[in-house]
Amino acid sequence: MKLLLATALFVLIGLPAAAQDAPVPSQCLAIANAVPNVVYANFTPVQAEAETVTITYAGHSTYIIETPGGVRIATDFSGAYGAEPLPDIVTMNKAHGTHFTLNPDPRIAHVLPGWGEEGPARHALVVEDVYVRNVPTDIMRWGATEEGGNSIFIFEVAGLCIGHLGHLHHALAPEHYGAIGRLDVVMVPIDGGMTLSLGDVSEITARLQSSIVLPMHRFSTPISTFAAMIGETFEVEYRDSRSFDVSLRSLPRRPTVLILEGV
Repeated sequence: MKLLLATALFVLIGLPAAAQDAPVPSQCLAIANAVPNVVYANFTPVQAEAETVTITYAGHSTYIIETPGGVRIATDFSGAYGAEPLPDIVTMNKAHGTHFTLNPDPRIAHVLPGWGEEGPARHALVVEDVYVRNVPTDIMRWGATEEGGNSIFIFEVAGLCIGHLGHLHHALAPEHYGAIGRLDVVMVPIDGGMTLSLGDVSEITARLQSSIVLPMHRFSTPISTFAAMIGETFEVEYRDSRSFDVSLRSLPRRPTVLILEGV
């Protein structure tokens, strides 16, 4: 165990600052490959591959993530979507009022705002079988920059790395990509104006090369336009359900834009 911890410390020195700040080794960052015996949430690799996560599109930028351990997470939670059944964890961003609430139900155990009162928010939370962390980004308001006003939230569960870009307002720098690490599933805003241009968000999506891309915050943007911009390497698949199950074993071989009912 001492040797393992020493190896982990050595690897952390070479990781981005955000990764070094995280109190739990991340399976989505380089340390997961460098220290293969560190297995998150007490799963063996085979068990992790077999575990299934359910993801449901609730509305706007809110997706519901249900873990094998029974933890229910709602992203960009305002209370308008995903409030029933009550989530155990909610994440929020404050670009505008449809992405947060100042009065969340007090029964919600973990409320994670994507912004901090004094500087960027820093979250590294373990609840049952899920590890939730964030990578801060900035918000642009009327020509001014609010540092750390948004967060990309990353959910590590059952061997999967699931990311929600929030109300992202700017292109990502190399240090952002380094802090994010691998994303098997990514939720991206495709409104084309209030967040990023379609060109910018397509570039980010193509660079992340996630196995599953889940559009959100769509408004009138044609899915075909977004799909064409991210390139021919991505499949496009429409589902007649708001929910789907995913595991490490079931990830598509070719990157896929998955359009759930309601998006």
